[in-house]
Formats: sequence, structure tokens, C-alpha cells
Amino acid sequence: MNETGLSKRKFAEKVGVSAMSVSDWTTGKIQPNAESIYLICKAFKISADYLLGLSD
Repeated sequence: MNETGLSKRKFAEKVGVSAMSVSDWTTGKIQPNAESIYLICKAFKISADYLLGLSD
């Protein structure tokens, strides 16, 4: 994943989701649901606003 420097598989492991989910998100097939957004924010210690591009 570009900003994290992790592969999709490693990103999925860190967040606690399947690699297929990450693949679907990055290709635009689906968007992460609220629980997945929470898990991403928790894993990388960022706010949902930052993740969604609503703050710097």
C-alpha cells in the first residue's frame, strides 16, 4: 500500500481483515464499511477524518 509501505497482504494482517477485502478496496470494487474504517484507524493510530481526507 503506497502510504504505509506495506504489501496488501501485510496491510490486511495489520488491520485484521482479509487480503481480498484490501484488494477490493484498492481496485474500487467495494468501499470499506464503518467497522473496517475503525480497524484501519486503530491499527495505524489515525483519525477517521484523516483517513477520509477531511483533515490534515
